[in-house]
Formats: sequence, structure tokens, C-alpha cells
Amino acid sequence: MPSVLWFRRDLRLDDNPALVEAAADGPVLPLFVLDPALWRPAGPARRGYLTASLRALDAPVAVVEGDPVRRVVDAARAVGASRVHVAADFGPYGARRDAAVEQALAEHGLELVRTGSPYAVSPGRVANGSGRPYRVYTPFSRAWAEHGWRAPAETPDGVDWLALDDTTEIPDPDLPDGLALPAAGEAAARRQWAEFLDRIDRYDDERDRPDLDTTSRMSVHLRWGEIHPRTMLADLARRRSAGAAAYRKELAWREFFADVLFARPATAREYLRPEYARMRYDEPGAALTAWQEGRTGFPIVDAGMRQLRATGWMHNRVRMVVASFLVKDLHLEWQHGARHFMRWLVDGDLASNQQNWQWAAGSGVDAAPYFRVFNPTSQGRKFDPRGEYLRRWVPELTEVGDPHDPSPEDRLATGYPEPVVDHAAERREALDRWEEIR
Repeated sequence: MPSVLWFRRDLRLDDNPALVEAAADGPVLPLFVLDPALWRPAGPARRGYLTASLRALDAPVAVVEGDPVRRVVDAARAVGASRVHVAADFGPYGARRDAAVEQALAEHGLELVRTGSPYAVSPGRVANGSGRPYRVYTPFSRAWAEHGWRAPAETPDGVDWLALDDTTEIPDPDLPDGLALPAAGEAAARRQWAEFLDRIDRYDDERDRPDLDTTSRMSVHLRWGEIHPRTMLADLARRRSAGAAAYRKELAWREFFADVLFARPATAREYLRPEYARMRYDEPGAALTAWQEGRTGFPIVDAGMRQLRATGWMHNRVRMVVASFLVKDLHLEWQHGARHFMRWLVDGDLASNQQNWQWAAGSGVDAAPYFRVFNPTSQGRKFDPRGEYLRRWVPELTEVGDPHDPSPEDRLATGYPEPVVDHAAERREALDRWEEIR
């Protein structure tokens, strides 16, 4: 009996349980729906990467455009399928969309079959002793590890792929000048992962150094499902280094944030700790634009924001620095930064992005004390001691003696802007505003 495999955040064939189930039914229509609700708000980096990943998928995927409720039903009926196979989506929009598609399919006597998810342990599976979701990472990570996960799924041989007549061409979005995206697709993910495993033992020591560029760069492949975390965890299980252990914790953070969003879907837009909504914030304006464009006059902040616009990615340590700067130096609400990141990041994952921004704002789970305000200059000196990261992304500072704190004369000579704020003064202001809601 024919079936449909509806690809979403699982653009791979290996270790894909939904594909295994679909192939067991018989011939398979590989389907991808360009959903306007997701395509319209996506920025050029996200659109460009998605379409590149679709082209790299080793299956003759049928791409259709429009409302998934209608397009999935139409595709299933066109090939005579009785079942549509998917990996479960636990995000707020994805869960609503799938429920609507499931109902529409049922009206035609068809079935939506959920098998697996983008996570090693699906959100909602791990709970505390009282049956409630965890709100602190460390006990969650212990329970997550104790719960465990299945072995990677075998890739079915000789899938009989079906075609669809009513399809659209994969779009070819225009990319802004200077934007260079990473290689997309399952094969690229495998190559990147293998290359990182060769140096993973150094990860614990070097992961906070943007100048060394030694992180895994796997976040984009995880976000689009070009590799499954279960595959990565199976490889990590054979290693005993501190670097491998540290990396496994990062995968646990990803699953923790997905669990938090699943339990509290409103936190995609609203404060997890509602008292922070009462804090005095400034209105966005020229300062937000300067932050977005990498013209704040704080070199580490500007380097990160320019890296984002040029590559669709930013080093994690720098993400924390630029987020702290937006919320605590510019006194803007975290949602402004979260939206900008989701527009430009090729690895923009709603759960990880929004919950990390809430962490920076002090309103999220496992929040650092609000009074822990990152000093952008000292952060740059600590994690980019030779200034190589700064000089790469802020070339105006290439010949400056101290790129972390250029003098007024250096700024005038190079055209690099003066700081938009006085960090020490804005730190005091941020703490004063915090005291008002305590």
C-alpha cells in the first residue's frame, strides 16, 4: 500500500524511523510542504539553507506550496496512500498544524502516523518525582540520561519512491551580498560530524574561544534534521574524554529547552518568569539598529553581529555576550533579539533560541543571577585574547594596538564608531531597574 513520508525537520534518510515505517507499508511518496506560515517570516539565510538541504536530500522529494492541511491530504489521495508518516513535532505551531492535518486526513479515511521525533528523548517523556516537567537543567539531564534512548534506526534498502504530478520547483532565494552559508545536506552533516570527532577531546577546553573556531558547527544540521542526536550520542558513547562528556551535556541542553517549551508553549513569546515583564524597558530605536548592524562601538558585540549577517551563525559564547548587551546595556526586551536571531540564524531553533534569550534576560529556567552582567570588553579579552576573532569580523580594527578597547584616536582614524552607551553606567541602571521588581 502506498504511503507518504512528510519531511519537515528530518531532512535525511539515515536513522529516520518514520522512513522505516513508511517503507514497510510499500512505495513511498517523499513530500515537503513549503508552508507560508513558516516561509514568510524566515530570513534569507534560513530560506537559502532550507532549499539547499532539500536539493541535497537523496530522495526525489515532491515539493508543494500552500496550507499543509490541504496539500498533505491532496498528495496522499493523489498516490492512493492510506497513511502519512511523520516525525512528531512538539513545537507550538507544529503541534497545532499536525493536529489539523490529522483531522483533515481522518475525514478522508486516512491516518497520520507519528514515529520518532527530532530528539533522543521526546519532550514530555522525562518528569520529576511528582510527575511535573523539570525547570532546572541538572536534574533534568540526570533523568534524561537515565531514561536513555533507542539505537539508531537502520536505513531501509531499495525504497520504491513515488512521484507527484502537481509540484513546484524548489525556490532559489536571493542571498544578500556577502552572505555565505555552510554546506547543507545529510552528507555534509556526516562529514562535519566526523571531522569534529577527530578533535572532540579538545572541546571542553576550547569551546568558549571564538578565535579558535573549534566548536562542532553541528547545530544547523541538528536543526534541520540532517543528522539525528541519537546517531551522535551513539558515537559519543564510545568515547571517555572530558570533551565528549561536555558535548553530550550540550545535546542534553537542547533537549531540556525543547522539554521546557513543550510544557510552557507560551514562553516562545512571553516571560517564563512573569515578574520580568514588569521591568522598565526602553523602546527600540537607533540603539537596536546599531546592535543589529554591528555598529555599537563594542568590538566583541559588533564582531558577533557581523558574523551572524555574513554566515547565518554566531559562536555560542558571543551569542551570550551580545544577548546580555541587548537586554542589560540597551535595556531592550529579549524578544527583539530573539526575533532577529530567528530571522538570520541558519540553526535558529525556536526552543533553544527563545529559552536561551530568556536565560540572558534573567527570566528563564536556570537563569543566572540578574546582577551577573557581561562586560563586553573583558569578555573579549578573556575569550579572544589575541583579538583574532575581532580583527576578522571588524576589519577596521586590524591595525589597532588594542582591538578590544580602541582609543578615541583609533576610532577616529579607522571610522570605527564610539560606544553607543557607557557600560558601567548601564550596568548600574540595569541593576536599579531589577531592584524595582524584586
